[in-house]
Amino acid sequence: MKSTSQKVSFVEKVGYSLGDLAANLVFQTLITYLAYFYTDIYGLKTTDASIVMLSVGLLAAFIFNPIIGVLADRTNSKWGKFRPWILYTAVPLGVVAFLAFSTPDFTYKGKLIYAAVTYTFLLLLYASSNLPYSALSGVITGDMSDRNSISSYRFVAVMFAQFFVQVFMLPIIEFAGKGDKAVGIEVVMSWLAIVGSIMLLITFFTTKERIVPTIEQKSTLKQDLSDLSKNKPWLIMLTLTILVFITLAMKGGSYVYYFNNFVDKEALSQFISPVLNTCTQIGFNFFGSDPVSAGFGLFNAGGIIFMICGISLSKKLADKFGKRDVYKYGLFVATIFVLVFFFFKPENILLMFISQILHGFTYGITIPILWAMIADVADYSEWKTNRRATAIIFSAMMVGLKAGLSIGGSLVAWILSLYGYIPKDSAIGGHDIVQPDSVAEGARMLVSVFPSITFLLGVGLLFLYAIDKKMEVQIEKDLKARRVNDQVKA
Repeated sequence: MKSTSQKVSFVEKVGYSLGDLAANLVFQTLITYLAYFYTDIYGLKTTDASIVMLSVGLLAAFIFNPIIGVLADRTNSKWGKFRPWILYTAVPLGVVAFLAFSTPDFTYKGKLIYAAVTYTFLLLLYASSNLPYSALSGVITGDMSDRNSISSYRFVAVMFAQFFVQVFMLPIIEFAGKGDKAVGIEVVMSWLAIVGSIMLLITFFTTKERIVPTIEQKSTLKQDLSDLSKNKPWLIMLTLTILVFITLAMKGGSYVYYFNNFVDKEALSQFISPVLNTCTQIGFNFFGSDPVSAGFGLFNAGGIIFMICGISLSKKLADKFGKRDVYKYGLFVATIFVLVFFFFKPENILLMFISQILHGFTYGITIPILWAMIADVADYSEWKTNRRATAIIFSAMMVGLKAGLSIGGSLVAWILSLYGYIPKDSAIGGHDIVQPDSVAEGARMLVSVFPSITFLLGVGLLFLYAIDKKMEVQIEKDLKARRVNDQVKA
């Protein structure tokens, strides 16, 4: 490996983090609102929405991501392997994100086809941008501590995107559309497309690839796949990522249904009224008078604010105890605060908010670590084989992300249909629908028991993951020595 100085500046860390801020304006919208958009704004049946999300998502996960990973690893340009992908997908990704959340006036069959086509292109472009972006973190520096630092910067940016989407986006949609959510979401997505594209371009211009494979390194696709099949940590991370994102998509996409169908609206209104009154007194009346919209936003705000606090502790804990152990125990505690939602009654608003805050804090500790562990797996592969294939290693994350997002999101729509959920058949002027009592129970299960199962399976997998703190140090030491030798030979 040829390498230059491993030092990463503050500007480069911020510039790199903006790429994930841009990506998560799309990703968090998919997690939080895609099922709701399809069923309650666009007017698809729950079963049809589930089929679109699952089939397209699995196609993206197991076809698009491996192909992009192989192509990115074999890209050679004056800008490096991964940065050109960020440059060339910046604008197209924004355009397609806007189209995917548009509501053209087609027949029902036309709507279904339009949803499938736009979602397919959105996930293709997301893979083409975000997989090389993620792999870029593995070649910006080989220093483990600096890599942990980059991950922390990155995921603070993620939290800002998540904060905007989950706290402010629903009220903005209602305000921009003057009550018409179909119009409102198109306005919001048009601005997100512009801002996201600009941020990706900033990432391209401010980052640098420092770990570059030697000219002598050649590997075939067969060799890369053979390396992966023998890489137990990679297989574990692939499975873990699928499980984690099933959970995130399932509970994230269910909260809007939970607040609409389970939470007692009168109790919620009384609980949040002091906050809303204070906001009104200082001239900040952004949330309006709808208790569900305001409560949903404030609920998410508390979790995200404390999630950022957790992220701020992540690097110090990972440096001291190792990524695996911090992730394992952090994920376990975070799961407890998801599971307890099963025991809450509709009027237990305070307990809901406290549990969300504690879950946000403990899960926040794990967020940067997952991605840093993928970079460690790329180092592990190079350590074992003396060949580096960063992007195809990172395809584990992208495959897991897309598969988990698709399975989790489709489960939301499918499980709600099993509990008798009735979608709105019109995005404009539709009357409120009285849902059967069973829907409240379905929403409760979707934010508690069901997502806890996949999280706990992930915790179990981490007992089989071999890269502990001791091995991290050994891998870093050995690879640094190899790269020094490569420089001397060059």
